[in-house]
Amino acid sequence: MTVPILRQGPVLIASIQAAMTDLDLMQLKDELSTRVGSHRSTGVVIDVSALDVMDSFATRMLRGIAQTTQLRGAHTVIVGIQPDVAFAMVQLGLRLDDVSTALDLEEGLELIADNRPEGRQ
Repeated sequence: MTVPILRQGPVLIASIQAAMTDLDLMQLKDELSTRVGSHRSTGVVIDVSALDVMDSFATRMLRGIAQTTQLRGAHTVIVGIQPDVAFAMVQLGLRLDDVSTALDLEEGLELIADNRPEGRQ
């Protein structure tokens, strides 16, 4: 399943529409990493609001995407984690250490704007 990736100025927005296979998640990581470089993006927002479950592999991959894009110069924010998903993640010990999260796209874009390095617009 291909995840739509939109570009809004210096920010890439990936909206996950349905549960993804492990291969889909790996392809998303590669695609975002490539696009951050080619578009010189300073931020990435990954919207997971359509997901009603997040397993350990998906959590690790999202954390890996955030680390990879950070090394490429972009700040990543995960938005839209549903309350039931958050509760289940806590119960299972799944963590998004050092990854910014926000309630929705608007808040995620604000976080990215606040973390933008001086001189890069």
